[in-house]
Amino acid sequence: MANDKVPNGKPGVIVLGGCGFIGRNVVEYLIENELVSYLRVVDKVPPQTAWLNAKHQKIFENPLIEFRSANLINPVSCQNAFSSDTPISYVFNCAGETKSGQTDPVYKEGIYKLSMNCAQHAAKIGVEHYVEISSGNFSSSEKMPLKEDTAAEPWTYVAKHKLQVENDLKNIPGLKYTILRPAIVYGIGDRTGLAPRLVIGAVYKHLGEMMKLLWGPELRMNTVHVRDMARAIWHVATKPETVGQIYNLVDEGNSTQGSISAIVSELFNINHDYWGTALSSIAKMDMNTVVEEINDKHMGPWAEACNKDGVENSPLSPYIDQELLHNQHLYLYPGKLSQSTDFTYNYPKMTKETLKEVLDDYVAMKIFPHSLVL
Repeated sequence: MANDKVPNGKPGVIVLGGCGFIGRNVVEYLIENELVSYLRVVDKVPPQTAWLNAKHQKIFENPLIEFRSANLINPVSCQNAFSSDTPISYVFNCAGETKSGQTDPVYKEGIYKLSMNCAQHAAKIGVEHYVEISSGNFSSSEKMPLKEDTAAEPWTYVAKHKLQVENDLKNIPGLKYTILRPAIVYGIGDRTGLAPRLVIGAVYKHLGEMMKLLWGPELRMNTVHVRDMARAIWHVATKPETVGQIYNLVDEGNSTQGSISAIVSELFNINHDYWGTALSSIAKMDMNTVVEEINDKHMGPWAEACNKDGVENSPLSPYIDQELLHNQHLYLYPGKLSQSTDFTYNYPKMTKETLKEVLDDYVAMKIFPHSLVL
């Protein structure tokens, strides 16, 4: 979209949480496609300590990028993140607490308060478009994908507070916003989406055992590639007709626990099976103990495997929080974004190749045991 307030007609953009998994891929997309005249990256973690791979490190050195450190929960720090002599057209909010297993007040501050601070400042400086990244962790049946206009029932703390943000953005005067609800995001830089399952696959390769999973293969675990996510953020920002809308962001592959586990098993040349609904339901009676045992079983061998291959420090972990192990479907209706805005997915389905690319990147960064990757 042309913008006559800036030289060369390209917009000034702020990416909040720009050093995080989604944020760094948005930054890469904007810089590689020469879409911006100025790009401010805001994060509490500086690029130097954010586990960026070599390609992202190089991109973050681009002269169009200004990094600004900020704690966006703090109103003064947040104001500093938005103060700019350069006109800002778009703000993309990829910030917020994503780590599972925190307490409710941590999410209230790290998601709700943070997001409302940012949205209010974006409205104050009069941005043309504000894109809020929400969550897709809302209850759906196994048979019926969740549409954007269906009442959403969150099943994680993160989704609970993201939904509150969704509901309250409309109360901010003058804010032109669009909400994206992603499925499980995977791709280069992932630490929390499918990364723990890749690490667990490696653990079972190291142990020489079969990987057994709770529930069954039919559990819906819809996905979207982070590069499509980055493209979609820009896509909706440049379309005025998306203002006020909510869009699910989900590929057409209809991923399930079965389809994901099959790829993980193939990547590590291991076998997998399921406890099934009956045994899993018994486990659910004392989920605390079960989850503790599962994580204990995985953590030691992961440390061993890292040690054996000289991986001294890694942000990756096989740890999976209890709330992500419940029998909850992540099943989103994919049609609205593509039908109403002509968005197309470059990664319509998760493949062995797209997950192998993630593994190879981990190995190149020396944060994953190379001997376990075929």
